[in-house]
Amino acid sequence: MMKRFGMLIDGTWCDAADGAVFETFNPATARPWAILPDAAEDDVNRAVEAAHRAFRNPAWRGLTASARGALLRRLGDLVAQHVDEIAALETQDNGKLIRETRGATAYIPQFLYYAAGAADKLEGATLPIDKTAMFAYTLREPLGVVAAIVPWNNPLYLTIIKLAPALAAGNTIVIKPSEHASTNILRFAELVAEAGIPDGVVNVVTGLGPRAGAALSRHPLVRRVAFTGGPVAARHVIRASADNLATLSMELGGKSANIVFDDANLESATNGAVAGIFAASGQSCVAGSRLLVHDKVYDEFVDRLRARMATIRIGDPLDPASDMGPMATEQQLGVVETMVGRAQAEGAQVLAGGRRPEGLPGWYHEPTLLSVPHADVDVVRNEVFGPVAAIMRFSSEGEALEMANATEYGLAGGIWTRDIGRAHRLVRDIRAGILWVNTYRAISPMAPIGGFGMSGYGRECGFEAIEEYTETKTVWINLSDAPVDDPFVMR
Repeated sequence: MMKRFGMLIDGTWCDAADGAVFETFNPATARPWAILPDAAEDDVNRAVEAAHRAFRNPAWRGLTASARGALLRRLGDLVAQHVDEIAALETQDNGKLIRETRGATAYIPQFLYYAAGAADKLEGATLPIDKTAMFAYTLREPLGVVAAIVPWNNPLYLTIIKLAPALAAGNTIVIKPSEHASTNILRFAELVAEAGIPDGVVNVVTGLGPRAGAALSRHPLVRRVAFTGGPVAARHVIRASADNLATLSMELGGKSANIVFDDANLESATNGAVAGIFAASGQSCVAGSRLLVHDKVYDEFVDRLRARMATIRIGDPLDPASDMGPMATEQQLGVVETMVGRAQAEGAQVLAGGRRPEGLPGWYHEPTLLSVPHADVDVVRNEVFGPVAAIMRFSSEGEALEMANATEYGLAGGIWTRDIGRAHRLVRDIRAGILWVNTYRAISPMAPIGGFGMSGYGRECGFEAIEEYTETKTVWINLSDAPVDDPFVMR
């Protein structure tokens, strides 16, 4: 039976004003399972205006920072009570393993708790100015309405790392989830009112990017757009936001290098490679999709990795025994197949996988390992966003560094070595926003996330992210009661 969902505007669950709807598909079955409102510009306008009213309303604006923190902590407690339900919705929407969505959802309260604790730590400063008759200080104030535009691969987590710092700083928010994965965000939004957060502070509009996303990006009352997605969509968001001069944060994916040296613990490195590219079926912005392996251990590492890949069980993502689920969309499956075929035409050799598995009805693709002849192969240069790793050899630290930096992207990377000096040298010189040494995909609410180059700009998580949801106000006070002798001279 098809389920119906509404969207949340100003504390009220509603349909699109024109009645438009769209279907969301279960990737494991390739069948629609839910119907959602397809918001148009009028709906987006209502949501942004509601957020703007809530921002100015004393019910929110008048709260102390500690009170906002208490609401965020209560919201985190509520998420913790509904982990299984929220996780199951995400698995039905995007096909991620239930054990992955449960694990991610169970960790989400920690991001809300971190923001809750930071809410009353946003401090201004007194300025030691060189004018004895003046006192000057700064304040940090919220921006206003924040637009959060979120993709389908990890929807609630990518929402929370925008919402938590935005609300901690005193902003309000309008969330536009991907049309392919909206339902767990809608269930989360039901908990917002239960937590006691005032109506209009959090709004969710569902719909297609060209209608809802574009209208949200260009709305004149939006003061910040927090976007996660691909560079093509990001450029549309940037252009749309230009008229209202909204501040932006852009997390745009990557082509991250996972580097294995000859002194690495190869068992750990193999597990790190599997986690780096085959977790979430490769649909991760930080996927370690370029495997760079030292000549001396290349053959052994390939043997170990192929053996480990052979044990990966592809199947129903709701089955806890499954190790890898489907692609989230039929279109993404087509992208993966096209890029694997192109890689072979360009001289790449399939060492494992390379096709759809037999006997499964949904949008599945095998975990795939490609040996590539050179770095100009398309699968090395461009993001696949699927379970496809390109493996290459290197013979020296300098060569590994050059290969790691031979990309327009700069989001993440992994280094596997026992040489701590080498690790520190490479961490310093690799152009990426996140680097892991002898691990991969570790996250924390206190650790900033963001990239260099084509991987975008701005940071999410950590105290730095909360500060990005504020603007600085400078206050000057004349302490002297003496008259101003010349009003045309700056003092």
